[in-house]
Amino acid sequence: MLRAGIVGLPNVGKSTLFNAVTRTRKAESANYPFCTIEPNQGVVIVPDERLEVLSKISGSQKLIPAAIEFLDIAGLVKGASKGEGLGNQFLSHIREVDAVVHVVRCFESSDIHHVDGSVDPVRDIEVINTELILADMESITKRKGRVEKEAKRGNKEAQAELALCERLLPHFDALKPAVTLECSDDEAKLLKSFFLLSGKPVIYACNVSEDELAAASNDPDKHPMVSKVREYVSHAHAASAVVVSAAIESELIDLTGEEAAAYLADLGVKDSGVSRLIKGAFELLGLQTYLTTGEKETRAWTITKGMKAPQAAGVIHSDFERGFIAAEIVAFHDLAELGSYAKCREKGKLRIEGKEYVMKDGDVVEWRFNV
Repeated sequence: MLRAGIVGLPNVGKSTLFNAVTRTRKAESANYPFCTIEPNQGVVIVPDERLEVLSKISGSQKLIPAAIEFLDIAGLVKGASKGEGLGNQFLSHIREVDAVVHVVRCFESSDIHHVDGSVDPVRDIEVINTELILADMESITKRKGRVEKEAKRGNKEAQAELALCERLLPHFDALKPAVTLECSDDEAKLLKSFFLLSGKPVIYACNVSEDELAAASNDPDKHPMVSKVREYVSHAHAASAVVVSAAIESELIDLTGEEAAAYLADLGVKDSGVSRLIKGAFELLGLQTYLTTGEKETRAWTITKGMKAPQAAGVIHSDFERGFIAAEIVAFHDLAELGSYAKCREKGKLRIEGKEYVMKDGDVVEWRFNV
């Protein structure tokens, strides 16, 4: 299962948000730095309204949504790359995740201490990113030293590594994260093998106050801090940002879906910020889902974007891939609109796809295989 790590400065709402995302109270939330030492972990269901629709069509006994794992990583501080604030330990936790959810404080409060004494979300983002870049710079400098001799001897793999290291170092000197380096396909594949902290895809969670959630959600650019974050991360990191209120989301933990929706509606909010965040993290990891449905269950299967039909079938069982014959596919929106497989077949919406078919998000599939 792929994992997303929640990071940020101390006291920005990471643990509160983790509890809301995972609908648990695992993470201690306190008004002082480093109340989280070891990362809390929780499996998170990816919201998908399509499952309910399909289950009604098929009369399914149960629903099984897609899921990803979230880690609540303790707050980083300036100097983390040199070991400040248990920095080495925290950076190693970031290295283990596939994507990063960077929580940024976008609210003022005299009751909640800020490690730098004032709230400035762009400055806070730069503090974290600078530490990740400095740690990566040290890592790449060491790697460059290791491969130089082999490169001089004519080792092509070492030469490729050295060339990439020499491109990365000035990029880091300009305090640009690895994720923004323009790469060829071969370089991108090699870069991934470096496991760089600043090379991980990032989504920014703008944590706003309870009073500002409705306005910020409905028009983020009218919230001064959120607007600054959105503009900065889109230009500096080619990343996106979502608006959440960790305090409000924590109030929803013990509510049913209907109760939570009513609570949010009273606040003038259409959708849960956490819901958008989970979906955003799922997309950030380059994931999508195809669906299967029947009397026993309706289920979302997680695959990577661009995956072909046989490999997607193999996600269920290796025999499905090994003995792949064909896939009987209908798009979710067609099945939902027409209401049955029979009508989809009648209207020509049900089709047979072969080994070269590239899966689309929301494909409803029945596999044909023989082993």
